[in-house]
Amino acid sequence: MRGGGGAAAGPSAPAGGKESGGGGNRSLLPARYPPAAGGNEDVQIGVLFASKAMLQLLVNPLSGTLIDRVGYEAPLLAGLAVMFLSTATFAFAENYATLFAARSLQGLGSAFADTAGIALIADRYAEEPARSRALGTALACISFGSLAAPPFGGVLYEFAGKRVPFLVLACVCLLDGLLLLALAPPCAAGARANMPVGTPIHRLMVDPYIAVVAGALATCNIPLAFLEPTIANWMKDSMGASEWEVGLTWLPAFFPHVLGVYVTVRLAAAYPHLQWFYGALGMAIIGASSCLVPACRNFGQVIVPLCGICFGIALVDTALLPTLAFLVDVRHVSVYGSVYAIADISYSVAYALGPIVAGQIVHTMGFAQLNLGMGLANVLYAPVLLFLKNVCQMKPSHSERNILLDEGPKGLYDTIKMEERAG
Repeated sequence: MRGGGGAAAGPSAPAGGKESGGGGNRSLLPARYPPAAGGNEDVQIGVLFASKAMLQLLVNPLSGTLIDRVGYEAPLLAGLAVMFLSTATFAFAENYATLFAARSLQGLGSAFADTAGIALIADRYAEEPARSRALGTALACISFGSLAAPPFGGVLYEFAGKRVPFLVLACVCLLDGLLLLALAPPCAAGARANMPVGTPIHRLMVDPYIAVVAGALATCNIPLAFLEPTIANWMKDSMGASEWEVGLTWLPAFFPHVLGVYVTVRLAAAYPHLQWFYGALGMAIIGASSCLVPACRNFGQVIVPLCGICFGIALVDTALLPTLAFLVDVRHVSVYGSVYAIADISYSVAYALGPIVAGQIVHTMGFAQLNLGMGLANVLYAPVLLFLKNVCQMKPSHSERNILLDEGPKGLYDTIKMEERAG
């Protein structure tokens, strides 16, 4: 915005707004948005990035409760609608306040879309190993979006301008909403009025098993959340990395992430009683990989520990997200909105702190100390997952689903669920 770029300005427009090189579509207007007082743009950018996770963190307890009450389809559609609105707003934003509002709106949309989507999968795929496969597929798609975003956004921004990446993503949200209306229309979920009342989110939060899983999800995502805003500057300073290397830093890690999802799903199908071990192994890999990052001296070397981090995250997420659904089945009521809101809160904690805290830690302590601290946190947390060792042996004595199986359907919702299961 300092370049007065509007929609057409590219990333190479200088602060004075004058054309550079052969960029014929660069704006010649003077700068309309000078730097912040004191020139502390890093703080502004960090707050802008973190605003999504912060609002998501605040809204998730409410969205989880609402999803438990009204079902999964309507909140998912509402979340996609908000994401469409926020992404389109980004395309036409021309000041910091509008960008901040759009970014915060993304958090509101994600609080409903993310939670409702994962909960819907857990509800539709009630048995293992189908549930792990379905959740693993969703995690692979999440990973693809996160890791392919930098080159996707950078290339389109460079050659098509600021608006095009956001308009493309807005169209994806719109298409996704239309597909949802065609495949699982919210108006067809009238039986939700008779669904069992889910366990309140505050009771789920104090369940020790769920708390252990939530802590693992937050801890394993801290390296990714803290490295994303800091590794680019470190690569430029320590190894003289070029712009294309910085832009492609995370993309190779998509492939080991998918491999981690595949391996965990296959192992969980063969040895379901070792889910806790897959999560602990993933945290150990994340810890070791985080400690190796500062020792890298070129682009090829730094790819290896980043791939290790994403492979470990895949192991933890793919093993523990189905475990959350199982814990709700055997210890509470089989309604999944609130428990996956807790999972989303765990992710949001890491991504709310990352853009704001990581840079300050690097400034005061150093990049190497940041990575060693994150690695140590993961290694120390891994043994805590031993607490989940006997989860698979729990009997679903209080599960609504098993009560229905034992006693037969007694109402409209129960009848529909029994018919779905029989099908």
